[in-house]
Amino acid sequence: MFCGVDEAGKGAVLGPLVIAAVACRSSRDLRGIPVKDSKLVRPEERSRLHDLITARLPFAVLVIDAPDIDILRRCGSMNLLMARAHAQVIGKLRPHRAYVDACDVIASRYGRTVAACLDFPCRITAEHHADENRPIVSAASIVAKVTRDRIIGELALSFGAIGSGYPSDERTIAFLEQYIRDHRCPPSCARTSWETVRTLVCRVEQSDLSRFSLL
Repeated sequence: MFCGVDEAGKGAVLGPLVIAAVACRSSRDLRGIPVKDSKLVRPEERSRLHDLITARLPFAVLVIDAPDIDILRRCGSMNLLMARAHAQVIGKLRPHRAYVDACDVIASRYGRTVAACLDFPCRITAEHHADENRPIVSAASIVAKVTRDRIIGELALSFGAIGSGYPSDERTIAFLEQYIRDHRCPPSCARTSWETVRTLVCRVEQSDLSRFSLL
């Protein structure tokens, strides 16, 4: 059995990091499932493919919430966090081979790091753009992306319009800034170790000091 591994939300400032692994015994197992990189699939189709993949194939999902990401980053780099998370979902399936989307500029080094985190023999192939080039990794990409999107939808029910959770999203930044201004602290779904959050906190504090100095 071999598997593919990918994640969603690595660079987000709000919401969880989701890592997914999908396994199959033969490439024939993917017949009838038109998988491709989740970024290239419309949301409705992603959801349909997610349900198809998880109904037909073995899979594993790991969700790491924002506060846990902040804690884990104190103990090591983001790349090490990712390698351990990739190894964790691989370990749930225990394939003989795993293809992972490399989270290091040197793909082979990342593969060795993931392998070192496993407690059983598994050949790790780490590649850049594996989510585009390996159908089994594309399947994992879809599972990770849909899982994260559904969690973001649940967070929006609690917090309001939070956008996609990425720092490039103006809605996310507007939500964060207003929340920090109203509550004097970031929301619980924010990654407080991210520079984006620190910058917004400083901006609000400086704005408050400026108003105080004018009184």
